[in-house]
Amino acid sequence: MAAFGHTFPFYAGPKPTFPTDTTLAVIVATFLTSLATFIIILPGIRGKMRLFWMLRVVTSLFIGAVILAVNFSSEWSVGLVSTNTSYKAFSSQWISANVGLQIGLGGVNITLTGTPVQQLNETIDYNEEFTWHLGENYAEEYANALEKGLPDPVLYLAEKFTPHSPCGLHGQYRLAGHYTSAMLWVAFLCWLLANVMLSMPVLVYGGHMLLATGLFQLLGLLFFSTATSLTPPCPLRLGAATLHTHRGPAYWITLTTGLLCVLLGLAMVVAHRMQPHRLKAFFSQSVGEDPVLELNPEEGGLLSPRYRSTAESPEPQDIPLSEASSEAPCEEPDCAL
Repeated sequence: MAAFGHTFPFYAGPKPTFPTDTTLAVIVATFLTSLATFIIILPGIRGKMRLFWMLRVVTSLFIGAVILAVNFSSEWSVGLVSTNTSYKAFSSQWISANVGLQIGLGGVNITLTGTPVQQLNETIDYNEEFTWHLGENYAEEYANALEKGLPDPVLYLAEKFTPHSPCGLHGQYRLAGHYTSAMLWVAFLCWLLANVMLSMPVLVYGGHMLLATGLFQLLGLLFFSTATSLTPPCPLRLGAATLHTHRGPAYWITLTTGLLCVLLGLAMVVAHRMQPHRLKAFFSQSVGEDPVLELNPEEGGLLSPRYRSTAESPEPQDIPLSEASSEAPCEEPDCAL
């Protein structure tokens, strides 16, 4: 063993880990950069509109970031247990470790961290991912893990999610992830449409799209909860302990954001009916006593509507027909006769 650096021969070393998921890090960095850009131009907005504008930007970016982040998150169902378990196959040595399981919409993530990390002359710190995205072969990834000789706890949990496992977890969570992810993508498109409509003089339709954004998020949660409860829970025994899973942070933050979108959408619809002038003032749009749509061909016709109040519109004047005919200029040669 000394020739191999005090490690078991034919076994790959622990997989290096990143503090967080790189996809989530990119999403968060993108939205934080957008927020920083809006904050830079914030001093150019005058008066109380600055506070309203900042509130709208922060709320909108938060909703969009959450929808994208939870779609790629691996923490829809999570579980963690501390146990004494066997380390690797064909070895009678046991270790004390924390075993974690994170189930996402596109796969599972299994962690194994020794307590302490240094045991058996090794660094026991594993973070393995097995995916079932469209185009990915979970069974093939599990076979590769067997060839690499990963620790027993990792292989045991990964085997429970294989397509031929009697637990049926693969089909259960794969179906839940497929439909939930589809609903979240629709919610993201509704969020984009809501932002476009709220920047135009069609605020009520922006409220409708914001309401649809929340409803599709809640519908995705319904699909996930229903699909994951079709079969009884499969016992996950690791040594003398049993690993139990529960709803993770991604589930609860999606529920919170969905309810927030529904409440904001309903509030905008009610405000449009009860206080339309205040709603337009909040979104920094022109407010008039009785707005009348005027189409100006020079400003783009229907694509560039301009609003003005009835007080500014010229009043119609009644001109008698006799006066109009008498005041008409005479251009004929015999008109003086």
